[in-house]
Amino acid sequence: MQKTFRGVYTVMITPLDPSGAVDLKGLAAFTDWQVKEGIHGLIPLGSTGEFLSLSEEERDSVARTVIETVAGRVPVLIGTGAEDTRESIRLSVKAEAMGADGVMIIPPFYSTPTDDELVHHYKSIASAVAIPIMVYNNPATANVDLKPELVKRIAEIDGCDYIKESTLEVTRVRDIIRLAGDDMTVFGGILGFESFVMGAQGWVAVASNVAPGPMARIFELVANEKKFDEARELYLKWLPVIQAVGGQAYVAGTKSLLTHMGFGAGLPRPPRLPLPPAQDVAMKRLVTDFGLTFSI
Repeated sequence: MQKTFRGVYTVMITPLDPSGAVDLKGLAAFTDWQVKEGIHGLIPLGSTGEFLSLSEEERDSVARTVIETVAGRVPVLIGTGAEDTRESIRLSVKAEAMGADGVMIIPPFYSTPTDDELVHHYKSIASAVAIPIMVYNNPATANVDLKPELVKRIAEIDGCDYIKESTLEVTRVRDIIRLAGDDMTVFGGILGFESFVMGAQGWVAVASNVAPGPMARIFELVANEKKFDEARELYLKWLPVIQAVGGQAYVAGTKSLLTHMGFGAGLPRPPRLPLPPAQDVAMKRLVTDFGLTFSI
């Protein structure tokens, strides 16, 4: 039975050990901590997880570790985006066989496909798997923009039931809901609180890597309890952390915060570099100011 995806889903970092290898023991501990802190779902092998900098063997081990550690406690979606439709199909089929609850798929990010080609891409993948697809709109990295009118077409594909909408135009949430209705459930990709207010049913968040409980609580206050003022207050309180892991520093910044929190996140893989010393000091200050800690 398929699970309904709703709430705050962490797009997870991939921890590396001091030698630069994927730290599967650390990943399992991090996964368990996320669940115990109240996160609603997990997404390994997204951009924050440096999926393009991992070998296929490493990606498989990351996916397997998260799925097995979660053990059904929350939904797990695996990032299976690729430039070649056939490759994305292969990766999605593999994720389903591993026990993933769904897959998150960014459009082909080099070929700048047309709208018709994008519809064909997602239809081809959806026909190959029985688990739901979360379409991922991120024009800054994919070179194409899944505008609401196109999302409506994709929403008509059986299995393309969710979208991570990662622009700074919160009206996209409004328009997708208006055009696609119940055929497409919207998750914010950058804007969490603002997307909830416009009707989004979730948030694929970077900041929940370091503060899963508070990020999940923002959603619960809006969507479940209708306490908008309280949610806004909590959102504004945590905005410095949310902004600290936004933009170019989303991987290095998140790993810096986690390291100062006591979790061995390791360094990013090149071409990404660790934060410059001044920024790292600022991250350490945030950890102190917000009382952020990692403990299992």
